[in-house]
Amino acid sequence: MKVLVVGGGGREHAIIKKVKENPAVTEIFALPGNGGIAADATCVEIGATDIAGIVDFAVSNRVDYAIVAPDDPLVLGCVDLLEEKGIPCFGPRKNAAIIEGSKVFSKNLMKKYGIPTAQYEVFADVQAALDYVSACRIPVVIKADGLALGKGVIIAQTREEAVSAVKSIMEDKQFGKSGDQIVVEEFLTGPEVSVLCFTDGRCVKPMISSMDHKRALDGDQGLNTGGMGTVAPNPYYTGAVAQRCMEEIFLPTVNAMNAENRTFKGCLYFGLMLTPDGPKVIEYNCRFGDPETQVVLPLLKSDLLTVMQAVTNETLADTPVEFMDAHACCVVLASRGYPTHYEKGFEITMTEEARKSTYVAGAALKEGKLLTSGGRVLGVTAIGDTLENAIQKAYALADTIHFDNAFCRRDIGVRALKAQAEE
Repeated sequence: MKVLVVGGGGREHAIIKKVKENPAVTEIFALPGNGGIAADATCVEIGATDIAGIVDFAVSNRVDYAIVAPDDPLVLGCVDLLEEKGIPCFGPRKNAAIIEGSKVFSKNLMKKYGIPTAQYEVFADVQAALDYVSACRIPVVIKADGLALGKGVIIAQTREEAVSAVKSIMEDKQFGKSGDQIVVEEFLTGPEVSVLCFTDGRCVKPMISSMDHKRALDGDQGLNTGGMGTVAPNPYYTGAVAQRCMEEIFLPTVNAMNAENRTFKGCLYFGLMLTPDGPKVIEYNCRFGDPETQVVLPLLKSDLLTVMQAVTNETLADTPVEFMDAHACCVVLASRGYPTHYEKGFEITMTEEARKSTYVAGAALKEGKLLTSGGRVLGVTAIGDTLENAIQKAYALADTIHFDNAFCRRDIGVRALKAQAEE
């Protein structure tokens, strides 16, 4: 069986390593993949947003199944075009991927169907937005409507920051056309939780919860990044909270999308905040999160490809989705200077033991050497019987991986350990 995976980051590497476990898989193509993924798949230099190129390749190489992992190709309709050519896919069609592609759409959906989220206003006019943030409660959250590489959200702690955020998004077009409209919403407080769910449009099967660490530096200091590490499960996500989320958020969201004739099939990501008033949706993603995938999938006991095919075939209710009773920790090694300016081209060395647990995000293969080519270079994941054990093992592995200008946070999981101790 030939499998195609669209994308080229750590998330895709985690998906590929898990899909490889299925004995029916004979070949995996990664488009475009990266230098580290090349150890586990055949990388093809076709970009993730080159939809025509992806479809042509899939057809000419008689691909049996496609997994479209990143947000951009999903929002551009990659799944629709592959399915039109008779290639079964994992991932939502274009009209369902809008749940991430437009924050205005997702906020209006939640409002219409009574799904708990922050109060908000939508603006397409710069002056109206400026007038609003000049008088609203501070802090306030300002979001570009469209996709912005995970960076289109600004938490303004002062009124000056709020005004600056509106101008940079709407006037200066910091995120291009994604900033034609903005959402301005109330600032919520409480622990954050990421929950990825498999859904075939009828059945919802949540994966194990996780806790991301977005800030670049220890103590949650520094700039926001794509994620510097994760742990799973998230200690704040108790059984009672999970039940409430299923009843008030997960199923209502899937049902709302069906009611809008936008049936969602794939991985629906719920970014949640556990507020004093109960769990609320911060954001939806139409795909696996990164780096949450790198702790969630290693804990999956069930065969990933079988579950994905059940989503495609709408037989998820009859398919087991089971996770280990264990903990996982992923530590991201990045290039010093990330997320702003950093140098590339440094050789990466690691032990064979570390390689087995490493998901490469930003590296190129040149003359047999693996060289850094991105800000977030790789993530290394360890599993343990306890969270403390998983964290210790992850850092022990991370310390055996070397490249010039490497840095990582040294406190991944510390917040989770404190939460455990408070229980």
